[in-house]
Amino acid sequence: MIRHIVMWNLHDHAEGADKATNLAKAKALLLSCAQVVPGIRTFEVATATPGMDCTNDLVLHMLLDDAQVLAAYQNHPDHVAIKPFMKAVVKERRCMDYIVE
Repeated sequence: MIRHIVMWNLHDHAEGADKATNLAKAKALLLSCAQVVPGIRTFEVATATPGMDCTNDLVLHMLLDDAQVLAAYQNHPDHVAIKPFMKAVVKERRCMDYIVE
């Protein structure tokens, strides 16, 4: 299995909206991709909890059957369609993929 983790920090203002608005939209867009391909075992999207020590605004955590499922997800039209919005509102992105044994 493959674990795919992506963390983002968003701009304070982008696309004519504030960070809170863009966070809510980004979370909804990501969640809309939760079942786009078979083989996604876990799909979790979360925003930072106010009052807790956080270094990122938004996180995506996925567990997938294999690298082919990850590639299918990355290239799925629904996922590709959200990339322009994400690129416009994201200040910083971190990603890690690894094999779960």
